[in-house]
Amino acid sequence: MSAHHKPGSSTRRHPLPDPVPRGIRWAAATSAFQIEGSREADGRGRSIWDDFVDSPGAVIDGSTADPGPDSYRRCAEDVSLAAGLGLDRYRFGISWVRVQPEGSGAANPRGLDAYSRLVDALLEAGVAPAPTLYHWDLPVALEAAGGWLNRETAERFRDYAAIVGEALADRVPDWFTVNEAAMTTLQGYGIGTLAPARTLLFDALPTAHHQLLAHGLAAEALRGAGARRTGIIGNHTRVLPRTDSPEDVAAAGAYDLIHNRLFADPVLAGAYPDLEAIGLAPMPVRSGDLEIISGGNDFYGLNFYNPTTVRAAEPGGPLPFELVPTPGAPVTGFGPEWPIVPEALTDLLVDFRDRYGDRLPPIIISENGAAFPEPDHLAEDPQAPGRPARIDDVDRIDYLRGHIEAVAAAVAAGVTIEEYTVWSLIDNFEWADGYTQRFGLAHVDMSSGARTPKASYDWYRAVIAESRR
Repeated sequence: MSAHHKPGSSTRRHPLPDPVPRGIRWAAATSAFQIEGSREADGRGRSIWDDFVDSPGAVIDGSTADPGPDSYRRCAEDVSLAAGLGLDRYRFGISWVRVQPEGSGAANPRGLDAYSRLVDALLEAGVAPAPTLYHWDLPVALEAAGGWLNRETAERFRDYAAIVGEALADRVPDWFTVNEAAMTTLQGYGIGTLAPARTLLFDALPTAHHQLLAHGLAAEALRGAGARRTGIIGNHTRVLPRTDSPEDVAAAGAYDLIHNRLFADPVLAGAYPDLEAIGLAPMPVRSGDLEIISGGNDFYGLNFYNPTTVRAAEPGGPLPFELVPTPGAPVTGFGPEWPIVPEALTDLLVDFRDRYGDRLPPIIISENGAAFPEPDHLAEDPQAPGRPARIDDVDRIDYLRGHIEAVAAAVAAGVTIEEYTVWSLIDNFEWADGYTQRFGLAHVDMSSGARTPKASYDWYRAVIAESRR
C-alpha cells in the first residue's frame, strides 16, 4: 500500500449505503490472467488468452497482460491491500497453465508453490482465501484438441482440480470452480469477441454443457481432496424487453434463456430449459451428467454488472434478438452496453429465489463493480510533492453504493445472500479492452506496478467497518 495513503479521507464526502447490510461477508476479487503478468516465469504454459492478446488488433489498445499489475511477483502488496480493507475473503484466480502447462499431465511444482505461498500470506493477514479454478485461461493444447467443444476437456479439468485440491484444500475450505461459462460460450465461441475468438453462433452451445460438467467433476474432485464447500459462478443479467410488444417480450425471453437459464437451470434445477422451443438443438447430455452438474453446489456465485434491454431482431438475421440501450439509464465507461440500474440486481435476485425455491443454495455476489477510463500515471499530489494524487472515483462509489443497497433490499425480501464481492481489488488487464477501462479499488500504474488506493478503497473499508458495528 502506498505510504501516502490516509484512511478515512473519502468517507466524509461520500455517504455509505442506506442501509448497510449486516451479517454478510465482504470480499474483493481478481483473476489470474488479468493481474499476474510473468507469462514466461516458472514453467507457465500458454493459454488461449496469450494467443488472443498476441493477435494484431484483438485488444483495443494493443496492450498485453504482461507485466500489467505484475501480481505474480508483487502478491504481498495485494495481500496488504486486501487486509487493509478489512476483507473477510479475497477471491483470486488460479492459472491452469501455471499448474499444468499443457492442460494435462504432472503438476508444475513452481506454479503450485506460488499459490500455496499466496494462501499462507492471506491466512497470516487474517483474510480467507477463496480460489477460482477457471477464469477463462484454457491451455492452448486443449483448445487445439477442440477446447470446450470437446467433452474430454471437462475430464482434464477434473484432473487439474484434483491436483490443486490436493495441494491447497488443507487450508482452503471453499472453492469456486468455473467462472462465467456464459461469457466463454457466447462471446468466446459464439461471436468471437473473447478468446478463443470462434464465431460459431448457436453451434457454440455445447461448450456450455461441457463447462457445467467440468464444474460438477471438479467439485467431486475437490471434495475428495478435503474441500468443505464448492460452487460455480454465473454471470447473470436482468433481461428487459424494449417495449411490451409480443415480439420484444418473446425476444427478451429467448435472450434470458440463452444468457441466464441455460447456465443456471442445470445447476439449480437439474435440467436444461427447453431449447427446442426457440428452435435450437438439445444439449449433448449423457446419462448421469445432470446429477453431476447439480450435485456440488453448496453456494451459488452470481456476478452482476448491468441489466440488458432487448428487442426483436429484424426477420432473417442470425439471432432472434437485438441488444439495445436501456432507456434513461446512466452508463459506465463501457457506454450503453453497461447501463447502471441497481434495482435490476434486486429484481434478479428475487427472481432466482422465486424460480428455484428450495433448490437455490445461499448466493454469493461474486463480482459487482464498474469500470471507468482513468489515467495510467497519476498526477503529483499538490499537498504532498513527490507523491501521486489519488483518484476521487465518485462514479464508482455511487455505483457500488446503489448495488449494495440493492443487495440489502434482496435480503429484506427473503433472499439468502452470504457475501458481497467488489470487482476488482486492483486495476487489471480488461480482456479485449486492455487498459482502457479500470475497475480497481486501487489504481495500478502499469509501467511501474505502483498501487495507489482510490477514494473507493477508503469508502469500501468504511462500509465493511460499519457493517460490523
